[in-house]
Amino acid sequence: MVKLIASDLDGTLLQNGAQMLTEEAKQVIAAVQETGILFVAASGRQYPNLCRLFGELSKDMIFICENGAYIVQNGRELDSVPMERETGIALMEDILNKKDCEVLLSGKNTSYLQPKTEEYEYRMRSVVKNNVQVTEDIRKVKEPFLKISVYQADGIALSEEYFRERWAHRLQAVVSDRLWMDFTAFGVNKGAALKKVQQIFQVSKEETMVFGDHYNDIEMFAQAEYSYVMENAVDEVKKYGNYRTYLVEDTLKQYLEEWKNREEKL
Repeated sequence: MVKLIASDLDGTLLQNGAQMLTEEAKQVIAAVQETGILFVAASGRQYPNLCRLFGELSKDMIFICENGAYIVQNGRELDSVPMERETGIALMEDILNKKDCEVLLSGKNTSYLQPKTEEYEYRMRSVVKNNVQVTEDIRKVKEPFLKISVYQADGIALSEEYFRERWAHRLQAVVSDRLWMDFTAFGVNKGAALKKVQQIFQVSKEETMVFGDHYNDIEMFAQAEYSYVMENAVDEVKKYGNYRTYLVEDTLKQYLEEWKNREEKL
């Protein structure tokens, strides 16, 4: 029996650039929670953003935020893993000096920006809807650096090789979206965070179901017997999951129906 379900957001629960959950998705997640199954949102997004996204559902959820650097339940921190500060500062300087690239520094509840364009600031405030603080010198942010991201409006593929060659030997590096590349401390990823959650709540891989679509979900697939890759995922990622699906909601509804039938037979 499945005891824990973890899902990525962008490209997985949120399709085609959507920034809000469908009513059907909300209803299915609520039904999952009513059975006693733990529902985990596993995302590169920040914690306040995820709480707003899930609304009333949040109180019963676990959040793996910032690609696994921060784990929270009901406002209580379960784990956090910041990167070494001097390394983070050097990376941000590199991003600021790279043409057409923007930097995003993630704290526990705030996204720090030193924007080069108004479009980027608008995107983070009004489209992504993060808690945002603009700073004149991002290197002076005092709180721990959980994640540093590179944003490139024309596609991060244009700069991925540049940043990977310079930083992948010092930090965990992953492309999380067509426009984003994320850096965290070594060993920090969604899979490692999910493993911590499984240990805390005594859930096995055989009792875990996950959904994802991109490179930052690969380690998470390895932590679950029921690993679903979205049909819209990049081809390289598809080989890591045991199953495929077009919609998370459809797979969850099917599982709940099977669970109900089993319960009625007992």
